[in-house]
Amino acid sequence: MTRVLIIMFSLISFFTMSAQTIQFENKQFEISNVKSSVADLKGEKVLKIERDLNKIPFDVNHLENTVDEPTFVKLSNENIENGIIEVKVLSQIQNPSPFEFAQGFIGLAFNINDKNTAFEAIYLRPKAGRSELQFHRNHSVQYYAYPDFKFEKLRKEEFKGQYETYADVGLDEWITFRLELKKEKIFLYINDQKFPSFIVNERKGKMKSGSIGLWVDIGTIGYFKDLKITKY
Repeated sequence: MTRVLIIMFSLISFFTMSAQTIQFENKQFEISNVKSSVADLKGEKVLKIERDLNKIPFDVNHLENTVDEPTFVKLSNENIENGIIEVKVLSQIQNPSPFEFAQGFIGLAFNINDKNTAFEAIYLRPKAGRSELQFHRNHSVQYYAYPDFKFEKLRKEEFKGQYETYADVGLDEWITFRLELKKEKIFLYINDQKFPSFIVNERKGKMKSGSIGLWVDIGTIGYFKDLKITKY
């Protein structure tokens, strides 16, 4: 009887651990506050990620507290300080969406610590990228540093708009998203551009190095493929 119980406990532990990780493109990812699966999209295998509202509830009346959270799959056994992270991303908006103003939030988290309590991220708002209003277009790209410098705080006048910008991106299309981490600065290149779309000159993160996460937020169905990492 004891032996049977040990075997059952081992099986339960195995499936619990398996449910917390996912394999894709010969890489293992730890799942953090998202639902993730390997899916078929237009005839190819991709990694599908959606925010798990059971893990972190969303409150439209308290955006600052319930968005820009650790909602990603994190690359296991990885640490990078300086180098290039490149991935192809495609986002769609959930239908129905839990957030009326969902923009297809999708991007990369980096310098993630072991407990996911500190990291930096740059993400896109693809719907804003094709808006007919320039004000919305100016918010197509966003940087933030968790937990102290989320988008709402960085949008205040004192930061002079330096943590957001425009990029030519749209929903339901593959976007090559490449970050260059270079000492104190970050450079974002979109779709194989020669020059960066966005530069972070003054980083707000607590970590000097850390892991990498494929990130989404509220109302988004995110797809990822072709993750490449080059360290300096």
